[in-house]
Formats: sequence, C-alpha cells, structure tokens
Amino acid sequence: MARLRVALAQLNLVVGDLSGNGDRIVEAMKWAEADGCHLVAFPELSIPGYPPEDLLLKPAFVVDNREALDRVAAAAGRCAAVVGFVDADGDELYNALAVCHEGRVVGTYRKRRLPNYEVFDERRYFTNGSDPLELYRIGGVRVGVTICEDAWAADGPVADNGRGGAEVIVNLNGSPFHAGKVQQREAMLSERAREAGCPILYVNLVGGQDELVFDGSSLVVDATGAVLTRAAQYVETLLVTDVEVPERPEPGTGALPVVDVSGPTSDAPVVIAVTAPLLGPDREVYEALVLGTRDYVTKNGFGDVVIGLSGGVDSSIVAAVAVDALGPDRVHGVLMPSRYSSDHSITDAQRLAENLGIDHRVIAIEPAFSAFTEMLAPSFEEREADLTEENLQSRIRGVTLMALSNKLGWLVLTTGNKSESAVGYSTLYGDTAGGFAVIKDVPKLLVYRLCRDRNDRAGRELIPESVLTKPPSAELRPDQRDDQSLPPYEELDPIIEAYVEHDRTAGELIEAGFDPALVQRIVRLIDLAEYKRRQTPPGVRITTKAFGKDRRLPITNHYRG
Repeated sequence: MARLRVALAQLNLVVGDLSGNGDRIVEAMKWAEADGCHLVAFPELSIPGYPPEDLLLKPAFVVDNREALDRVAAAAGRCAAVVGFVDADGDELYNALAVCHEGRVVGTYRKRRLPNYEVFDERRYFTNGSDPLELYRIGGVRVGVTICEDAWAADGPVADNGRGGAEVIVNLNGSPFHAGKVQQREAMLSERAREAGCPILYVNLVGGQDELVFDGSSLVVDATGAVLTRAAQYVETLLVTDVEVPERPEPGTGALPVVDVSGPTSDAPVVIAVTAPLLGPDREVYEALVLGTRDYVTKNGFGDVVIGLSGGVDSSIVAAVAVDALGPDRVHGVLMPSRYSSDHSITDAQRLAENLGIDHRVIAIEPAFSAFTEMLAPSFEEREADLTEENLQSRIRGVTLMALSNKLGWLVLTTGNKSESAVGYSTLYGDTAGGFAVIKDVPKLLVYRLCRDRNDRAGRELIPESVLTKPPSAELRPDQRDDQSLPPYEELDPIIEAYVEHDRTAGELIEAGFDPALVQRIVRLIDLAEYKRRQTPPGVRITTKAFGKDRRLPITNHYRG
C-alpha cells in the first residue's frame, strides 16, 4: 500500500491580486515541501482569484495571469503543486489547473463541467475543456486532477479518472457557502469517491468576495466515501496529512496516459491531520457573516465602520458581527432618536454599545426633521402626515450616517434583514443607504436565533434580553409595531422562502395550504420592491438564493402566477 503525503492549501486569496496570490501560493508550496509532502493542492482559479467575473474580458488580465502562473511554476520543487489559473487558446478561455514540478508546468487540465446556475456564470466566460485526460505519477501514486463542478456530476470526469486507473483524485474548488452546503458537499464527495473507487482530495477557497463567502472545509475522503480528515471552516490553513492508497492495477483497455512527476513515497513517520468538527447551523451562518464582513472591509481598504443603533434586534446583531469581524476599536455606533423613539430603545442601544465595548454617540434628528417639515409644508399644502414623514426620518438618519462616513472615512453598515428587504419594508435612501448590508440575506426569525446563540457563547447578555423580547418596531410614528404593517414573521418568513428561494408561484403556495389573501399580498409586495433592492448595497449570501447577483428578476414584470 502506497502512502501519499498531501497538503490542502485552504487560502484566502484576493480577486485580481495576481502578484499577491502568487506570493501566497509560493509560500504555501515551500511549507508543503518542508513538511515532506509529495503534493500540494490550491483552490480553483487560485492565481486570478475566484470569481474574476468580467476581469476575464480584459486580454491583458489573462496574459498577466499566465505570467503569474509561470512565476509560481518556477518556484516549484519536488513537491508537485496543483494550481488554478485561466488558460487561453486564441479567443477561447478555460477554467484550468496546472501541475507544477521542479521549476516548470508539467501538465494542464481544463474544467469540463461549467456551472451556470445560482451565483455561477461560468459559461459567460469559459469554454468546456475537452482535451484527453491524463494522470500524474506523484509519490508512486497515479493522481487524477479535476475542478469543482467536475465532481458534482455522476459518471462525469471523476468517474472517468477512476476508470482510467487513478488511485487518488484531486478536486480544486471555489465553492461558496450557503446554510447546509458543507453536508451537501460531503454527501456528494462520498458518492464520487465510491464511484471512482479511490480517495478524493478536496481543497476549497476560504474568505469573502463581495456577496460570496467561501467556507473552506477542505477534506479527504477515502475510497469508501468516509471522511478521513477535514479542515476547519472559515480559517486559512495548510492541511497536511498522509493518505494510505491501496494499489490498483492499471486498467488495460481505457487506461489513461501517466506523466511521471516525482519519486517514491517517503519513509517519514505517518502524519494524520486532526478532523475539525463542523459548526452548528446557527454558528456557521454567524461565522459566514463575520468573515464576509471582515474581508469586504479589509480587502477594499476601509478602516472603521459605523452603524446606526436603534435598540432593535437587527442593528444589535450587525454590531456584534462587526465587533467579531474587526474588533471593538474599529466599530462606531450612532444613536439617532426622534420624537417617536422610546426611552427603552435608547437605553437598549446604549447597553449594547457598552456590552460590546464600542464608541457610541447620540445625534438627535429632531432639529433636521423639524426643518424639513417646515421647508416642505408649503408644498404639502397642510395634508395629513403619512408615510412621507415616516420615510423622511429614516432618510435623515441615512444622510447623517453618510456624512459621518464622508468626514471620518467610516464605512456605513446597513441593518436591514431579508424579510424586510423582500417586502420593501425599508426606506430607499434611508435605512438602505450604506456600503455593506451585513444581514441582507438573513430572515428575521434567524436574526433572533443568531442573537441568542451569540449570547449563549458569550455566557452573558451581550445583546440585551430586552432587545430580544420587545415587539419589533421602526418607531417612525407613535406606538408603531412591525405587525401593524406586516404579518407575524412566523407567517411571513416561510412564504418569502418558498417564493424567493424555491421559485414557487402564488398559485402553488395557495395550493400548498398558505392563506390565499396573505399570499397574494406578500407576493405583490415582493414584486413591487424589486426596484428598491436593485439600489441597495451588497451583503453576505447565506441562503440558496440571495437578492442581488443570485436572484435576478425584471423590475418591469407583469407575470402573476
């Protein structure tokens, strides 16, 4: 039985940083070689970063990406490195990988299955690979190479490698997180390993990229589909482990050609990496929000962030995430009471800020609100106050936060959740104004669960209990509550999930047993609010279908199914 020492380089790379990504890859290659590894695998498109999107339409970017790969290959030693890059052949582009060894590229592979669903748009840029498969003899073991979506298809490239004599298959990934994705991946990889009859080395990207969060969770599964080892979620790591590889006879007919890369296995003591436990469902979502926020802020060169603290549950969870992402010294809270703000909302916001240890200040909006209402009075011709005045307060708060952002360089984190965004329960240019929407894909009921989970882990009321028990309210008119404008979130969230994430029509929801009048009302609100959502900032994707690049419906739309 052969033993292959492998390293899975679960790295947090930056889209477009060709030089920086190359340096990170070379550094990991050196660590893997020092650890006696035969092979080190990097994430999908690790040279350009994933997803590079329309950077791929710039010919110079593709050329520079190839030059960066050549620099990486020149640094390769006896440890073979499997690196993702963009390959070009005339006008055709390919999502590809290179096998690098002793200073050169010894082989390449072009991704055969291109995803074009959910957030994936690879057919916009890439051509499906069709070159003949080949294996690489690394450490005396025949190794096949594949990329991400290649592994999701039954009887696809992974099975082809297995039938062709592969004893181990490497799979490079840029697989973004959504709730439950890790379990889905592992079940799929178990099936592929059994189908191919050999272990699979799965390496995934980690980090935030605009709306997407990549959770890592790189792993090795054996030929029976059992997980041998798993890297921790949401952290960079070089996972080094020895994989026992039962020898398989080379197939006769259908054997794939084999490129000799490196020598026999090492006699060094066996290294078995510790398998990291998976986080619970609420904790994995919370950590995705933390990582997505941290990387959006830091990779885009921002220093501090500012949050409007209302004393409500949404701004409380955003503040907690921001502190965990950036530290309390980089987070600033602003309380902006109006004539309708309750005393407990102000004290709840102050307690939250004190519990989190963040700077906070009070800027009352009454002077601006009075000035605006007086200024607009002649145009309103003494009409009764209505939603206009409510929205005006929210917009004054948005202007206040943006002024602080301009003057002090703080990035504004908005606090709207998915339930509110879905039905348009927000004010354009008011509470939607800002640079990053931390919980834009988090339904209201999940917000409450995240708050309680964070308190449980803190062992104290980090988020005051009064915030979690009082009725939610925008406090834009006397004694206002959310349930005066919306159904209870226990009724609202399931309809939103079915209509938005599962693409059910109103008719199908009614057939499924939802209240007809409620369905028609909520579906209409969701459709009408599309124009608002187009103008909101990006935020972390944690569901199977987030608003933004994930769910793309026309604003002008007369379909009512």
